[in-house]
Amino acid sequence: MKEKYFTTENIHEVSEKILDETQPLCGKYPFSIRKNEVALLVVDMQKYFLDRKAHAYIPSGQAIIKNINLLQHLCLENHIPVFLTKHINNQTNAGLMNLRWDEIITEDHPFVDLHEAILIQGCKIMKKTQYDAFYGTDLEKQLKTKGVNQVIITGVMTNLCCETTVRSAFIRGFEPVFPLDATAAYNYNFHLSTMINLSYGFVKPILTRQILDEISK
Repeated sequence: MKEKYFTTENIHEVSEKILDETQPLCGKYPFSIRKNEVALLVVDMQKYFLDRKAHAYIPSGQAIIKNINLLQHLCLENHIPVFLTKHINNQTNAGLMNLRWDEIITEDHPFVDLHEAILIQGCKIMKKTQYDAFYGTDLEKQLKTKGVNQVIITGVMTNLCCETTVRSAFIRGFEPVFPLDATAAYNYNFHLSTMINLSYGFVKPILTRQILDEISK
């Protein structure tokens, strides 16, 4: 089920292929980054998913770190809020994850920590307990307090926490921006399927460089 569909060498080529396949699905969806109203959300970039020794290791995960870092640095330079989520469960708050997964990410799990590459000063870390980064957190409140109505969503996994958070943001009135080369899943089909589904009604397919260009204007 797992495959390394993104590498540092091919991520641009593969992303362009996904872009070509999904672009026609979104219709005439207008898009621009509103620098004074946008925030960056980096979902669950933990060692649990990025360390080769972890059973939940995502083979394509390392390849997206560079793009996430580029977004982090440029956002911080432009005083755009950056949030990092950290998924942590216990037997009480895990809910159905206790049934769905053989293991939950507990506070004392050896791979619970965020990957050191994304721990950049100025980013705010928040814990979450479900796929949805809004569920049981104060993310919505913090975004509204900062006047944010547009959220760039990156991280892992494309088809689970990221996709669920995109849908949740949309329903709450936050325009989701979902760069297809700054998120990763276990395999290409999972990744592509999410992008196809979300392109029809939730997001406009986009690449990291397009967001960087918009912010840099």
